[in-house]
Amino acid sequence: MINAISLKDIASAIGAQLHLAEGDSENSLIHSISTLAKAGDGQISFLANSKYRSQLASTSAQAVIIGADEQDHCLRTALVMPNPYVGFAKVAQLLDTTPASAHDISPRAVIDPTAVLGTNVKVGANAVIERGVKLGANVEIGAGCFVGQDSIIGANTKLWANVTIYHRVTLGQDCLVQANTVIGSDGFGYANEKGKWIKIPQLGRVIVGDRVEIGASTTIDRGALDDTILHDGVIIDNQCQIAHNVVIGENTAIAGCTVVAGSTTIGRNCSIAGLVGINGHIDICDGVFITGMSMITKNITVAGVYSSGMPAVPNKDWRKNMVALKNIDNLNQRIKTLEKLQTK
Repeated sequence: MINAISLKDIASAIGAQLHLAEGDSENSLIHSISTLAKAGDGQISFLANSKYRSQLASTSAQAVIIGADEQDHCLRTALVMPNPYVGFAKVAQLLDTTPASAHDISPRAVIDPTAVLGTNVKVGANAVIERGVKLGANVEIGAGCFVGQDSIIGANTKLWANVTIYHRVTLGQDCLVQANTVIGSDGFGYANEKGKWIKIPQLGRVIVGDRVEIGASTTIDRGALDDTILHDGVIIDNQCQIAHNVVIGENTAIAGCTVVAGSTTIGRNCSIAGLVGINGHIDICDGVFITGMSMITKNITVAGVYSSGMPAVPNKDWRKNMVALKNIDNLNQRIKTLEKLQTK
């Protein structure tokens, strides 16, 4: 069933000032969100990037979320607020039509009798809940999920289909885990004895705080001895690898296909773009932004933006650059020789 919300209620919910176009009413209903180019009656849109300003004059959206500096360009009903993108996010939550990951407790779910289920827990078909598990109120466990023994999942947390939660993992409240993610698998721990790999059992846990969201097909390894920890408000994209004993600070965001090696600590309020590789046993301070395809090999102790990934150039230019890079040692020596000659 599609929700419909009045313009007045939307403005109140997102903290915007409502400026009605001629013929509109504060009780006009909004049923969905669309882009400026495609929106029509009963739909709301937003402008968060000035390069789309030209679409503001021609949009057929019932209403548009904009900043105050765009108001003169808007011919439709406007909801004016400092950050239109945040407004869009909040309206999207109000009009969210995403279904539950499970409905009631499926008769095809396998639940150990020692598991403790809070009120209104939902468990999908073919899910397995092992002994000693504790599920808080309103938890949703999607079809085909596995929750290992003695794990704890906090209230209102939602697991989509085929998520695997190993033993003794703790997830906090209001978390969201997308399909096929694995939390608590063994870290990559081995000792080498005369060419033969000796497995080191991974004896730590994974501790996930509240309001953490983890994308699809991401893997978070359990600690070797201490725990792997994701603090409150962390968001992790699809297909990321978080190795054993990693600690990620509050409200840090990590984009897709990034890899964090073992025993690294990442601070609070960091933003890490896609395809970043972060070495093990290093510390990254609070407030760091790392751009895409960067390789981080040493501690970062000062907040700011860090980059190392090389943008693509035409192959002909790249080949020239590689030749120059190959000869950089020789060039450096020549410069040092010239500097010595100048000082004589």
